Amino acid sequence: MHVVMFGDQHAETLGGAQVSMRLQRRFLEKAGHTVTIVAPRRHGRRSAQHSEDPGYADLPSIPVTLDREYSMTWPSARADRAVDAVMAGRLPVDIVHVQGDFWGAFLGLRFARRHGLPVVFTFHNRVDVGIRAVAPFPDLVLRVLNRWGRRALSEPADAGADGWAYLRMLAASADAVTAPSAHFARRLEARRVAPHVDVVWNGIDDDELALALSSPRGLPESRSPRLVWVGRMSPEKRLIPFLEAVVASGIDADIEVIGNGAQRAAAQRVAERARASVFFLGSLPYRETLRRIRSADALVQTSIGFETQGMTIFEAATLGTPSIVCDPDLVAELGSGVWAVPDDETATLAEVLRCAVADIRDGAAPVPDPSIAERFRQSSRTAAMLDVYEAARARHAER
Repeated sequence: MHVVMFGDQHAETLGGAQVSMRLQRRFLEKAGHTVTIVAPRRHGRRSAQHSEDPGYADLPSIPVTLDREYSMTWPSARADRAVDAVMAGRLPVDIVHVQGDFWGAFLGLRFARRHGLPVVFTFHNRVDVGIRAVAPFPDLVLRVLNRWGRRALSEPADAGADGWAYLRMLAASADAVTAPSAHFARRLEARRVAPHVDVVWNGIDDDELALALSSPRGLPESRSPRLVWVGRMSPEKRLIPFLEAVVASGIDADIEVIGNGAQRAAAQRVAERARASVFFLGSLPYRETLRRIRSADALVQTSIGFETQGMTIFEAATLGTPSIVCDPDLVAELGSGVWAVPDDETATLAEVLRCAVADIRDGAAPVPDPSIAERFRQSSRTAAMLDVYEAARARHAER
């Protein structure tokens, strides 16, 4: 079949949803299917990369961050024409898979309507938590967002104007809805976003997993314990609270921070006060990121209430690396191989960091569930998504 994915950001930019889309595409193509990813065109120094890739259908866009990593395509009638133009030579299409929450969602849903196509909608993000973390007047932003969405999709007014009302509006046109974790799927159902949400984890590349597992575990005993933090440097990811906890803990450890974002300079200023050695590595290739997670003594995941899966902790568990986790939903989903942080206080995280470093030095670190390695492989996740596609096509045909 020909699967067309719509995203808010180009699949080659930073972000868990983008990594997932790249992996989905690769393994769908390995299974004999065709994938086209429709998203805003990239800007900046890396914009020419992948520009000739036939799997990408790039739309006219404007950059929306100072580092020009992210961009947007305003979902207007003109943008609809641009979508139809880039897809004109790629028809027919069998299914539309929407994996964005904003302009990507609007453009994807409208494309599906124009062409009478079935829709699978994957929710990767907690819109309400993300907006509350970055917007100065989140309630106003959510009201405007709901009004904007209803107008863009010609949907009737919902009973609310919060983040859940917005997600309900997006899901209304879908033939199937998926989420990358059980806890997020059950929350979507409880909030009436969809009567049933299929759980399909974001996976890890089978081939890259094999390579990473062939690399050494840990570092020589003479080295300090090494903790790695991976993510976008924005408020909802809570990098700065993590570094403040590192300062408060007084731990003697090596801290690697992988990623980039608007808070990098502020984070570096906090890190200068730490006893630990903190290394800001910037954005790394997927393979190198996996290698560093594999060789670390622990991965640190500090966001609370925002992650719909917490992909890096599953990557870590798959590679045999335990995690320090602040979100109780993620702790429950992971099961084992975790140091749980019971609240959002800096002092509490600092104490857990001290305990984790002590456990690592004593050889008493918790062990991740070995079954995650098989359940997290992208090949198994693609097989599960293909079942969802077939169910959505059948449901759409019955309408």
